[in-house]
Amino acid sequence: MKKNFVLIVLFVLPIVAYLFFASGVTNFGRLPVLNDGVSEIPKNVGNSMFSNRITVLGFLGKDVDGRKGNAFNLNQKIYKRFHEFDDFQFLMVVPKGTEAAVMDLKKELSSLDETTKWNFAFLEEGSILSLFESLGTNLNLQNDLSSPYVFIVDKNLKLRGRDHDEDEGIKYGYNTASVADLNNKMVDDVKIILAEYRMARKENNLN
Repeated sequence: MKKNFVLIVLFVLPIVAYLFFASGVTNFGRLPVLNDGVSEIPKNVGNSMFSNRITVLGFLGKDVDGRKGNAFNLNQKIYKRFHEFDDFQFLMVVPKGTEAAVMDLKKELSSLDETTKWNFAFLEEGSILSLFESLGTNLNLQNDLSSPYVFIVDKNLKLRGRDHDEDEGIKYGYNTASVADLNNKMVDDVKIILAEYRMARKENNLN
């Protein structure tokens, strides 16, 4: 009896545990959809669009220099970790007229890492407000059209986040002023959505 028990513990339980967690990937390995009506970036802006990309969306506002700290936090904690994944981008929305400040920001970011997936969309004020409203969050843009929060938008223009966050209830965005929020929550959520798309791609290839 003792030998049988030992054999069960050593061989059967690990298999049962593996099957449990493997089945759980499909059921629980998806980042919740919080809103499925995010507006697309106007085509006349250029290639800075959401479609067919997993996007980290941010709003730097009129004072780009004042948001450099947020951008650096985001670059160090999220971009450096995930920028090599296909179809993944950062898209920062800024008002027209901030082109020179954005160039300076990109130069500073490029001294830390390559910046090929740091994209910027220069929009009119009304378009920025409409885009932010289409996210359907409980957050607001500041007077200079900026926000410390960034958002995860999937390839189908759906806002992703947490619908049962232990601190916020529904978590629409991630505070770039908080290294803890980026480290403890956003890193995990980006991992989940990237794994979700990798799994979907593998299933499509098998089919």
